[in-house]
Amino acid sequence: MSQPVVIKGNRYGISVFLDPQAEYEALLKEVAVKFRESARFFHGAKMALSFEGKKLSDEQQREMAEAITANSQVEILCILDQDEEKERLFQAAIEKRMQSEKSNVGRFYKGTLRNGQVLESEGSVVILGDVNPGAKVIAVGNVIVLGALKGTACAGITGNDKVFIAALEMEPTQLRIGNAMGRGGDEKEKRKKQPPKPKIAFCGDGGIYVEELSRDILQDIPLD
Repeated sequence: MSQPVVIKGNRYGISVFLDPQAEYEALLKEVAVKFRESARFFHGAKMALSFEGKKLSDEQQREMAEAITANSQVEILCILDQDEEKERLFQAAIEKRMQSEKSNVGRFYKGTLRNGQVLESEGSVVILGDVNPGAKVIAVGNVIVLGALKGTACAGITGNDKVFIAALEMEPTQLRIGNAMGRGGDEKEKRKKQPPKPKIAFCGDGGIYVEELSRDILQDIPLD
C-alpha cells in the first residue's frame, strides 16, 4: 500500500491502520512520525485507540500507544481490542439495554471523572472516558464506561436489580446494583498485569457477578 500507516477517526476515538505486510519496527517509527506531524491537530485530545490491519501483540500495542503519547498531545484513555467480535458484543450489550428502557432517558458524559467528582443520572449514563479512584457514578439505569472504571459505580439506585454496569476496563473500588453491593475487581488479573478486557457486572442470587463479555453471558444476563 502507498502509506504503511493511516490515521482515521471512529466512533470511540482514533483508529490506526497498519500495513499488514510491513515490519513492526518500521511501523512503530512511522506511527511516531505521523503523530508528531499531527500533534497540533489533536491538541490534547482524550480518546480511545484501536489498531487495524496488522495483528499486534499486547506489548506491541502498548509500545505503539507510548509512541503516540510521546510524539503528540493525545491522551490515550484505552486501547480497544482488535477482536471485532468482542467489540460487537460490548456494543450489543449497551444497545440492547438502552432500547429496552423506553421510559428512561440516558445521558452521555465525555471526559475523565477524577477523585472527589460525582456524576448522577436519572436514567442510564455512558461515560466516554475513565472513572478514577475516588470518583463516583450514580444512575437510576445502567452505567457504561468506555474506558477504565476504577472508582465507584452505582446502577439501579431506586432498587432496580435488572440493570448492569459495563466497562472496557473493570477495576472498581466498589459496585452497587439495586440493593446488592460488591467490591474491587479481579485481584489475580491485576497481579498478573493481564491486558484489560471488556466486562459486565450484573445481579444474580442476591449478589453481583462480574464476567468477561461473551455471547453466552449476554444470553444469560436478565436484561429484560
